[in-house]
Amino acid sequence: MPRFASRRSSLLCVVAACATLIAPTARAQAKKATTPAAAPAAAAAPAAWPTRTVKIIVGFPGGSSPDLVARALAEPLSKALGQPVIVETKVGAGGNIAADAVAKATDEHTIGVMINGNLTIAKILNPKTPYDPVKDLAPVSLIGTAPLVLTAAGNTPGTTTQDFFVAARNGGDKWSYGSPGVGTVGHIGMELLKSKSNINPVHVPYPGNPQVITAMIGGQINLALLPPALAMAQVKTGKLKAIGVTSSGRSTLVPELPSLAEGGISGFQLEIWTAVAAPASMPKPIVAKLSSVISEIVRTPDMRARLFQQGWTAVGSSAEGLANRMKSDTALLGGVIMMRGIKAE
Repeated sequence: MPRFASRRSSLLCVVAACATLIAPTARAQAKKATTPAAAPAAAAAPAAWPTRTVKIIVGFPGGSSPDLVARALAEPLSKALGQPVIVETKVGAGGNIAADAVAKATDEHTIGVMINGNLTIAKILNPKTPYDPVKDLAPVSLIGTAPLVLTAAGNTPGTTTQDFFVAARNGGDKWSYGSPGVGTVGHIGMELLKSKSNINPVHVPYPGNPQVITAMIGGQINLALLPPALAMAQVKTGKLKAIGVTSSGRSTLVPELPSLAEGGISGFQLEIWTAVAAPASMPKPIVAKLSSVISEIVRTPDMRARLFQQGWTAVGSSAEGLANRMKSDTALLGGVIMMRGIKAE
């Protein structure tokens, strides 16, 4: 009898501990899923999907980087899924209108190609944003990443990264930098760089990067953080000067440029990225299937080459990998927003 009581007591302790972690219904589901009979049923759920056309929503106009990524993905995704895949554009609010449409989709056949801002700081930057990236979107896969290029006017003094930062520190707030708008990565990234490098240029927002480049060439501003393709097109003509890339090391996209870390700016790393997300309401087996299929497509030589031509280093992460990236970038960029008091216009 004592032996039975001891075993019964131990069992009760285990049950009590488990009860604090999972609800009774969740325990029942977990137990059912681990049985041999239940396993095929769980695996069969995504096998029957999709049953109709899959829609990719993009929040930027035709010819933009997210649009090109979505269209490059559509054809191989259609072949892999056995259903048509179409791209639909919903432009506005820096991609947030499209992200909100994805978040609210209930047809289980809608996903979105988004940029990092849509999946990280949207709600921090503007509390009125109608969706929450963490609560309303399900990470699927990180498609590609790219550094930014710290770019300066062609007549900026010095020949090395160190020379540039000496000149920038001496320039103080007499120097200025441009960005394609308040709250963009070109704005937040430069504010982060200011905190890491002891430079203090004044922010001048523009409607877009083309206007930023024009102003820098014309001498109205001194520097900017630009995507590699835009920056290098002007650097090669001698109109602008590339100081370095914002990745932790040299980038395969522009291997000739040093990282800012090589120039003595420690603890600074910033990348732009594009990813696929689904509504948080989409069943997890379907999200898992999408993640597996898309990550496999992105890692093929053909897709890697297409992304490289578009200015991306292909990744093709798992859903968990994208979730981790969202979390770390939200903390990094969100910290800058709060520290600098940045608010969306």
